[in-house]
Amino acid sequence: MTKEKEIVKFKGVWAYYNHHPALQDINFSIHEKDFLGIIGPNGGGKTTLLKIILCLLKPRRGTVTVLGKDPCESRSQIGYVPQKSYFDKNFPIDVWQATLMGLYNQTGLFRRYSRGDKKKAEEALERVSMLEYRNRQIGELSGGQQKRVFIARALASDPKLLLLDEPMESVDPKVQGELYSLLKELQQEMAIVLVSHDITAISIYVDEIACLNQTLVYHGTKEISDEVLEDTYQCPIHLIAHGTVPHRVLKEHL
Repeated sequence: MTKEKEIVKFKGVWAYYNHHPALQDINFSIHEKDFLGIIGPNGGGKTTLLKIILCLLKPRRGTVTVLGKDPCESRSQIGYVPQKSYFDKNFPIDVWQATLMGLYNQTGLFRRYSRGDKKKAEEALERVSMLEYRNRQIGELSGGQQKRVFIARALASDPKLLLLDEPMESVDPKVQGELYSLLKELQQEMAIVLVSHDITAISIYVDEIACLNQTLVYHGTKEISDEVLEDTYQCPIHLIAHGTVPHRVLKEHL
């Protein structure tokens, strides 16, 4: 099967925090319409890798290209849903205003939004089934509804690549299933990279899995050996099956 066009490429990438390596010799590519899950322990470098793609952090060594350019030149074509979106629940910002914030990289902070900008925000909210809540204050929404708004904010700029850092945190299982289904629909239009600790769920929904703990193991598939997972997490792994899709989870998660 022929791969789609390459949109992200890491070649020999090293990154450091306080003189300690966070990423070591990372080599891999992301292609159009990929749905890649990245798993690994806390402190393993998952968020660091996303920051490099977003041009929020420069690698010490190696090269990274996004859409064939330096990440800083492609930032406006990347949608990002952070692990936590900090805001004061009493701050008077509604769903509509929060979604328009996703256009800042294209419009700038002080430019008025055009009719086209507003149409993009409206379409993004409609895609995540939150348009009817456009005038609702963010602080009044449930956790799952807030996640949908943050995804809409990321979609407002029509990204070619969508990055999500632990998007299912604090979301109940029913809503998680709905959000994963939404992501599978979005995959038809963009590449998606999802960072998660939930090995069980991620193995069901994504197409490919990479294990990251400073170094990265990635074979372009979601079939990962017990040995790779044990090396990544440094603890025993138990093999279970869920439906027809085999996947592996840590014993501590059983």
